[in-house]
Amino acid sequence: MTEDKLARIRKLLAQAEDPAATNAESEAFNAKAAELMARHGVDAALLAASDPGREVVGDLVVELLAPYAIEKGSLGAAVARGLRCSAVLRTTRRGSASDYSLHLFGATTDLVLSEMLLTSLMVQGTGELTRRGVPRGEHPAAYRRTWWLGFAAAIGQRLQEAEATAAHESERRFAAAGTSAALVLADRAALADRAAAEVYPRLRTAAPRYLSGGGGADGLAAGRRADLGRTPGVTRQARRRLG
Repeated sequence: MTEDKLARIRKLLAQAEDPAATNAESEAFNAKAAELMARHGVDAALLAASDPGREVVGDLVVELLAPYAIEKGSLGAAVARGLRCSAVLRTTRRGSASDYSLHLFGATTDLVLSEMLLTSLMVQGTGELTRRGVPRGEHPAAYRRTWWLGFAAAIGQRLQEAEATAAHESERRFAAAGTSAALVLADRAALADRAAAEVYPRLRTAAPRYLSGGGGADGLAAGRRADLGRTPGVTRQARRRLG
């Protein structure tokens, strides 16, 4: 992914976040940014399919800061899945407390996109929750936990839709290369899963969590409004500590 393409995404997101922009304008800018990110990921997959040495499967670790670190991990997993990466939630015991981090695996371009997007969404989600009051009768922590899960669900759905559209629009180019978008993208995701399995051979799926808070619908609505790209002004140092 070239710097000029990244600059286009940053400009769109800056326009979307301009206080002078109307809701309709912001939504249009956000949608265009998401479309560009999806296209870049699909284009990189096509190039890698024709030149196997072009990209390698790598990994990176991002820390999940309290509060609600586990729920933020659900958001990270949704972003990773949507961008063909694999995410492993890691727990480190520290006395009576626990630290959490996500270990991401994927092709270089997909990791870059995942890291940028996850950073942006953490900032947006935290800002939204800071501004939003907890409804009367709700336990604050329970509400916010379910809010993050609703937010993650909406982001996962939006990413899936954006990626499917980009793949469909690129199908002719994949066919010209003697393959299909579905096959190439599935293989790319499988490589990420295999890389995770090599590092974590005893990996298991976490049991479902049943939470009592009522923030899921509000989080879902916020996730549908969120920018699917990088928030301008977030430093690289901040990207590795996601709070």
